[in-house]
Amino acid sequence: MKKIFILIACFASLTLAAQGQKWTKEKADKWYAEYKWMSGANFIPSTAISQMEMWQEATFDPTTIDRELGYAQGIGFNTMRVFLHSLAYKADPKGFKKRVEKYLEIANKHGIQTLFVFFDDCWNPNPAIGKQPDVKPGVHNSGWMQDPGYPDVDHAGDKELEAYVKDILKTFGNDKRIVLWDLYNEPGNSGKGNKSLALLKDVFKWAREANPSQPISAGLWKWDLVDLNILQAQNSDIVTYHFYESLDDHQRITNLLKTHDRPLICTEYMARTKNNSFFNHMVLLKKENIGAINWGLVSGKTNTIYAWDTPIPSGTEPDIWFHDVFRKDGTPYRQDEVNVIKKLNGVK
Repeated sequence: MKKIFILIACFASLTLAAQGQKWTKEKADKWYAEYKWMSGANFIPSTAISQMEMWQEATFDPTTIDRELGYAQGIGFNTMRVFLHSLAYKADPKGFKKRVEKYLEIANKHGIQTLFVFFDDCWNPNPAIGKQPDVKPGVHNSGWMQDPGYPDVDHAGDKELEAYVKDILKTFGNDKRIVLWDLYNEPGNSGKGNKSLALLKDVFKWAREANPSQPISAGLWKWDLVDLNILQAQNSDIVTYHFYESLDDHQRITNLLKTHDRPLICTEYMARTKNNSFFNHMVLLKKENIGAINWGLVSGKTNTIYAWDTPIPSGTEPDIWFHDVFRKDGTPYRQDEVNVIKKLNGVK
């Protein structure tokens, strides 16, 4: 009988090790202390309108990726948040993984670590493989695709999505060029609310079963989505979040999030017309030792120099850019901003 109990205990221990568990506070703190202060941007090359266009073979653009990550390196950015897409994988799993490897090779050359994102509830609900839509002049993220999309389906138990997540995590789950896995961007957005709970629960489960060596997270973004927020916070190894509002509110939110007793990374911020900028919010994040990843690096087909709800149909450049740091030729939108970024990153 004693031997049976020992065998059961050993089996339980092996099962937990195989599936992975939420990191302890000590493990999370040790992980965060191993890295230089994380600063960077959400990255998509200026030649891509969506994640699909970035990763499909016909439009994957390593030349532009290399050039634009060079701009990031020049101002001391060391971390890029990059969205994947399940349909680009589904169309060509082996090719997709080769392109991810190529991206990582380029980023690593520039001293940049990567935070990959799996699913996303933002913008167009009906993603499709193949040629992506043309840019709508003056419209913010006019071609960005949800993943997996289809707002009336909760995707619970989707075997194809499970295979995708686990394949990527098992292929790259020990890759030191990847700093963290962001499992789901803004779950509940686009009016979905709790319809996203089932897939969010699944992707945490799949990630724990794949058991990557990097931490996993899903960023808090809307404080009244209580059920989603609880699930995200309770299951994330590292607490990540988005913030586009005032500086005083940002300080209050960081004070609240610190009660989770986990390292913090702000994975989206910086909206100039809302007075959320490098001059104030990036300074706050550095002071609080919170990772700072703004939206947008190079102005391009995503049109994120235009604000969310104020399109300019003529396509003329707005007086104040909403997001992004550089023009396509590498010229900064504002040199004084770049000076602040470089100073905060310790670049002389």
